[in-house]
This record gives sequence, C-alpha cells and structure tokens, in this order.
Amino acid sequence: MPPDGGDRPAEPLAVLVRAQRTYEGKQGLTYGEGIFAGNTGATSLCLHLLQIPPGGRAKAHLHANHETAIYLISGEATVLHGPGLAGRLEMRPGDYLYIPPNVPHLPLNPSASEIAVAVLARTDPNEQESVVLLPELDSVAG
Repeated sequence: MPPDGGDRPAEPLAVLVRAQRTYEGKQGLTYGEGIFAGNTGATSLCLHLLQIPPGGRAKAHLHANHETAIYLISGEATVLHGPGLAGRLEMRPGDYLYIPPNVPHLPLNPSASEIAVAVLARTDPNEQESVVLLPELDSVAG
C-alpha cells in the first residue's frame, strides 16, 4: 500500500530484465536486449550487451545528442572515431571507452577467431532512435 494509505499499489522500485532477447541494430550488429524505455520505463539510459563476431564490424554511425559508455568484457575491439574516422583506439578486456554525443565511430573486431563481448550504456532510453548512419564513412574501415 502507498504511504498515504490509499488503495493504489506502490510503484515498483526496481525492474528485473532477464537476458533472453536480441535485436538487430541500425548499425548492422546484433544486441542483447537489456535495459531501455520499452521494457523498464527508463527515461535517461539504456544498457545492452554486444557481441561482435570474428572479423565483424558495425556501420559508421553516431548517436545524436547522446553519450555512450562501453566496457569490453572479452575479446578485442578496434574503434575508429572522430572526423573522417581518423582516430583509432584498441580495446582489450577490462577497458572502458567513453564516446561523447555526436562523435562518428565504427567498432570492429580485428580477431579472426574470437568474439568481442561488450556492455554498452547510452543516455538514449530508446537506444536506436539516436542512431544516425554515416554511409560516406563506411569505406574507411575497408
């Protein structure tokens, strides 16, 4: 019961999400559905699992007006980023990466045999709404 003694049940304090579903992102990768507006009512964030297959890569993109944080659990990932995707970062397990809003980027898995697994957090609770594809930069990654 609510503290005021009314008949309306109290709002839930927490929402458990079982990792069971995946979805295809505009970026060309498969994501493990985690926390987002559609399944928890989140208003300011999303949290998902990403597995990039050996030799896999995303399409060049940015997230309009939203920040992204990435934690690499296993494998290796290369992230091309910035104007013309001229920047290059090599991630190893245990690395964290911050991508500011509106920064072009393209993650890829340089391994021929190992899956790259990462946890992604973004300030967009609808996750895919802020994705802007940049096809003019796709050829930069080869």
